Amino acid sequence: MPGLGTTFGRGGATTFPQDLVNSDCILIMGSNMAEAHPVAFANVVKAKERGAKVIHIDPHFSRTSALANLYVPIRAGSDIVFLGAIIRYLLEQKAFFQEYVLHYTNIATLIREDFRDTEDLDGVFSGYDPETGTYDPTSWDYERDADGRPLSDPTLEHPRCVYQIMRRHYARYTPELVEQVCGVPRTLWQQVVDTLIANSGRERTSAICYAVGWTQQSKGVQIIRTAAMLQLLLGNIGRPGGGVMALRGHASIQGSTDVPTLYDLLSGYMPQPAALLAPGPGTRRPRAEEVQAPVAGEEMRPVGPSQQTLAEYIAAVGQKTGWWANLPAYIRSLLKAWYGSYADEEDGGRSYRFLPKIIGDHSHLATSYEMLDGKVRGYFLFGQNPAAGSTNARMQRKALAQLDWLVVRDLYEVESAAFWYRGPEGEAVDPRQIKTEVFLLPAAASTEKEGSFTNTQRLLQWRDKAVDPPGDARSDLWFVYHLGKRLKALYADSPHERDLPIKALTWDYERETPEPGSRILDEPDVLLVLKEINGYYARTPDGKEYSLREAPHVPDFTALKADGSTACGSWIYSGVYPEPGRNRAASRDPSGYTFPNWGFAWPANRRILYNRASADPQGRPWSERKKYIWWDEEHRQWTGYDVPDFPLRKPPDYTPPPGATGIDAHSGSDPFIMKPDGKGWLFAPSGLKDGPLPTHYEAAEAPIANPLYHRQSNPVARYYRDRSDNRLAAVGDERYPIVATTYRLTEHHLSGPMTRWLPWLNALQPALFVEISPELAAERQIRHGDQVIISTPRAEIQARALVTRRMRPLRLNGRIVHQIGLPFHWGFQGKATGSITNDLTHMVLEPNVSIEEAKAFLCDVRPARGRR
Repeated sequence: MPGLGTTFGRGGATTFPQDLVNSDCILIMGSNMAEAHPVAFANVVKAKERGAKVIHIDPHFSRTSALANLYVPIRAGSDIVFLGAIIRYLLEQKAFFQEYVLHYTNIATLIREDFRDTEDLDGVFSGYDPETGTYDPTSWDYERDADGRPLSDPTLEHPRCVYQIMRRHYARYTPELVEQVCGVPRTLWQQVVDTLIANSGRERTSAICYAVGWTQQSKGVQIIRTAAMLQLLLGNIGRPGGGVMALRGHASIQGSTDVPTLYDLLSGYMPQPAALLAPGPGTRRPRAEEVQAPVAGEEMRPVGPSQQTLAEYIAAVGQKTGWWANLPAYIRSLLKAWYGSYADEEDGGRSYRFLPKIIGDHSHLATSYEMLDGKVRGYFLFGQNPAAGSTNARMQRKALAQLDWLVVRDLYEVESAAFWYRGPEGEAVDPRQIKTEVFLLPAAASTEKEGSFTNTQRLLQWRDKAVDPPGDARSDLWFVYHLGKRLKALYADSPHERDLPIKALTWDYERETPEPGSRILDEPDVLLVLKEINGYYARTPDGKEYSLREAPHVPDFTALKADGSTACGSWIYSGVYPEPGRNRAASRDPSGYTFPNWGFAWPANRRILYNRASADPQGRPWSERKKYIWWDEEHRQWTGYDVPDFPLRKPPDYTPPPGATGIDAHSGSDPFIMKPDGKGWLFAPSGLKDGPLPTHYEAAEAPIANPLYHRQSNPVARYYRDRSDNRLAAVGDERYPIVATTYRLTEHHLSGPMTRWLPWLNALQPALFVEISPELAAERQIRHGDQVIISTPRAEIQARALVTRRMRPLRLNGRIVHQIGLPFHWGFQGKATGSITNDLTHMVLEPNVSIEEAKAFLCDVRPARGRR
């Protein structure tokens, strides 16, 4: 999410899959789209039939590659070099869409004089602290005038303008470097460049699609940033047939970050309040171990500005210009929805104190080590299976064994519910050695519960319930609601201030009458939950408080106020349920160019984000062929085929007056309304933990040294080098000379907790296999169908060899490097079992989102005894 959010303003896909039919070129990279997102991929096939060029760049030839016009094999982990070389070409050849870029991006903006690039500091940016492994981004900021406004040079000649900084940064990203690092012949790379340029500009647009092939890398956010920057340079953002399609894994992966299950976000992408602490005097950034385990009795001091009060939080994370200037209305409305009358203080400060404050990395993977070290006593798993599905899965199982209790809610007894008595290879496990008490609670399937889900295109759709769940199975909503009721009853008479957050929580979602025809009489009212998420008026104009049930709905997020008079559970979803009887997520009218009455796309039902950029600075379509949103001079408003992502009546020639704030500080030609300057950020002066420009670092395990810098891998990634269960292979380690990458198959779902129980899917994909090239097979004396051992410094697993030309050896700087491909759907539970691929992977986490690097690591392959 930060890759797109930092560049454009929002972390979701900028477009929708059906719009791919309007693309002239579709670049798929970091995704096996045909296999992992087959419904969305149907639009790629349609686009190809209409003449679009489809390019697939991936280490593994797949069903996506077979349907592409051009397939480019690449070394896993080298994406930034490939894309960075395209950026260099565009800048040096002036082949970018110059009018679009000059007006709609920060390419002309000046950067502070004390900024230093990786080219100056051998692989790090200015502000790097090697002691803590973190950056102080102060020097990355814009050069500003006395009033704080960014300075710029429209001629692009100033040495500190973004254009010139990017030219220097990418100067070494040459076609020759692509050959040496990516293993891609320069002629093949040039085909990609020429195709993108030929299909971008006023008359044509290209789209980029990616998925976890990019995100699951130690510099994954910066790979996505590179693609976003590329699309800005080509003029493809906000326009039909363009954009960046962030392909989300399944039905509500997008929703789980919108109304988040993320530790560092509140609903609607507001940051979770932070209270980062460091021991001793000063405000230096703490080491991770200092944050998580301070010495007993040692004085702890805050890092960065205080966020202990609501006013301090708004000052620390809010913006004075751009749409995020409305943060006070959104956070006050959220607090009102959660805490009712406790949010009624003049400054909303009492309820704000109920919110937990971040003191470190509380993400799932980082928490796994906290569990392993005995610092976490209990754990809830809702549809997640870390014992087989998370990175370094062997360590995950050891961590689960250190809990006092574990609650697993799932359809089947998944590996995480069975680890205490069953081992991954069928070996006996002594339950007496495992202290964890496991509670397996049956969950309702998607067809057995009602509610919304949010998919790839930020689209909320409503699922109707088909049947009751069997036996004691219940919906997640039922479980959480009744757990909350029991907790509130338990603390109801508590005199302690610390228990107020539970006592104050608004928690009334009872149905007025039981669901007709259902045997479950206490299922909560899902429409009341949706109403709270949409938002409602919390009190009358004369001050009378409304309850959730009786309150009028707000029509959309523009109605939200910072005075406590409105409540809203997720401001970006506001408008999905604008009035009684009108659940827009449940709308199913497939008509129209952008299908505006099929579901509800946040924000405000916009299907293409930043669509003001589909018109030129004067408000006219760039071309009739790519017409989408334009200024209607007669009616003095923006109009077109979509909801304008821009103030409806702000004319193209609007110039902000001195001292303007909020959205009024943007001109009529600033399309990126969520950014403080209204521009798409080619250079990111803030928002990322590992640099303002994407830089090539090798994966944590790599077959070659970084040819650009002595800095081998991402300097601010989290490596856990001190853990004996997270050993890493050295650069070019002869014991592990082969690059491994993982991927998914259409027939199975993630670690297989649902699909491996179904005989017909097991018949299609019955067992774990490893794809290896004929050349590697000959070198290791492996025959097609043999059982082989794949080993890393963390574990060994067994799989059947699939000898195929879908994997190809690559020549890197005169040396042959082999790659293998492994699906990750098997485990020791279900009707089809097999080794756990994620036992092989390590725990090196990307610094912005703490995601694992499962798409590029080192291994070895050898025949198994009794290979047949």
